Amino acid sequence: MLEISRLPMNLYRDYHTYLRELFGERVQKITLDAGLTCPNRDGTICRGGCIYCDSRGSGTGAMIHRGLSIAEQMRRGSEFAGKRYGAKKFIAYFQSFSNTYAPLRTLKNLYDQALIHPGVVGLSVGTRPDCITSEILDLLSSYRDRFLVWLELGLQSAHDATLLRINRGHSVACFDRAAAMADACGLNVCAHVILGLPGETRTMMVETACHLASLPVKGLKIHALYIVKGVALATMHEKGLYQCLTREEYVESVVDFLERIPPDVIIQRLTGDPNPLELQSPDWVKDKWTNLRLIRKRLEERDAWQGKKYRPQSFTAAHGESEV
Repeated sequence: MLEISRLPMNLYRDYHTYLRELFGERVQKITLDAGLTCPNRDGTICRGGCIYCDSRGSGTGAMIHRGLSIAEQMRRGSEFAGKRYGAKKFIAYFQSFSNTYAPLRTLKNLYDQALIHPGVVGLSVGTRPDCITSEILDLLSSYRDRFLVWLELGLQSAHDATLLRINRGHSVACFDRAAAMADACGLNVCAHVILGLPGETRTMMVETACHLASLPVKGLKIHALYIVKGVALATMHEKGLYQCLTREEYVESVVDFLERIPPDVIIQRLTGDPNPLELQSPDWVKDKWTNLRLIRKRLEERDAWQGKKYRPQSFTAAHGESEV
């Protein structure tokens, strides 16, 4: 297998370093809640949503802003980031639910409210691949001459059987099409994946990494599957139908994943940030910094780095046998 040389400064290409390279200083994301919903919840596809997602959306970062205008969320968020991190430049991050799931005029108004705020240098929009149209992509592309623009698309797994099991409501092919369309419009695509989904083996998670490596994806967020109280997954867990990954299993899976991702892909996240008051299991996900430290330690112990086992693959090859 062709090996990619080690990254000169790091074991993986992290997001904060990437932003510093672009802007010459710290840039902080401001999480926003646009008050939108999701076709997997409003009855268009389903009313239950993904089995791990609660009624307020799987992201927790923007929840404190619910009910406030986008302008006020940006003001409060930037003030906090300035005091805590010394940040003077910001990325407006539409996080909760599906942030392209609204009429085009509504979306433009929301994005414009955020981007007019002083110090904003970028726009990041989280959504589902089945909530993408050419008109929406044209709108996002129209901001590229003034801002850094990222489109964050949830894949979660490259296995349709898993997507069906978690009630995702779209196929792998849907994600592939959306990523290709966005890339053709010059947008930076960040894929979201979850490790430890029900029924998934370590080999299947590696196959997801290999599949993503074959797509025009420029960023990646990796999450551990954790259980929030009151969701469908919590009931499965209580009945003994699902068991979370251990910390050790998650760390090993992250290293497996990174080895197969192209070295130029920006790693935006390696672990999630659950609300500790809502978390049911596993307890270890609350300790973000220990998890990151252990991932780095394991990379070093395995003499591994992002892209070490990467090789270009076709769509078909990405679903074949993978070496763990």
